[in-house]
Amino acid sequence: MTSYQHIQEEAYEANMQLPQLGLVLFTFGNASAADRNLSVFAIKPSGVPYKDLSPDKMVIVDFDGKTVHGTLRPSSDTLTHAVLYKHWSSINGIVHTHSLYSTAWAQAQRDIPIYGTTHADHTTMDIPCAPPMDDEMIHGHYEYQTGFQIMQCLEQKGLSYEEMEMILVGNHAPFTWGKSAAKAVYNSAVLENIAHMAFLTEQINSNASRLQHSLIKKHFERKHGPDSYYGQ
Repeated sequence: MTSYQHIQEEAYEANMQLPQLGLVLFTFGNASAADRNLSVFAIKPSGVPYKDLSPDKMVIVDFDGKTVHGTLRPSSDTLTHAVLYKHWSSINGIVHTHSLYSTAWAQAQRDIPIYGTTHADHTTMDIPCAPPMDDEMIHGHYEYQTGFQIMQCLEQKGLSYEEMEMILVGNHAPFTWGKSAAKAVYNSAVLENIAHMAFLTEQINSNASRLQHSLIKKHFERKHGPDSYYGQ
């Protein structure tokens, strides 16, 4: 047993959830799990089909994006994960997918408006879409710059990564994160569900109104507020 086995197993379980939840097609996605004490994370190897994965195939990478354990090449999105782990000390899991509806909103370069209470159960804000990357960033270290693209979008919108655990990257696809890899997977599934419902809402009523503030406040606070009463 290596000192990395626990995060390899956590990353493996998170990655295996992605096709089961319908969030990835072929190898279009990745999940990672971090160990803050060791300053490393485990991430899916690049281009390996999900059916061929196992915990020991998860690649161990440090927060500078350098492989420290494993024989396979890590995900092509590894540097994005590394940047976020290095700058956001409260997260221990990241998921990136190209799930259908979330990616469609990203390609449309639109924030997802808060139309209903399912959305408000998880955040009081629109789901942000980061502006498309400029040419200089694209021609540089693309995946590395994607991490800064995400951070800059939240900063510009005055959002905290601890409160907003999901984002769309313009013309690209969604990223989610959380205190564990399992929470990042949960956030990815929730984001896809919200994106799907928002799309259908606009198809049914192109003039649909945003959720009223009182309902946003009620639904968020009943799950997350100081006097929350949802769940056991």
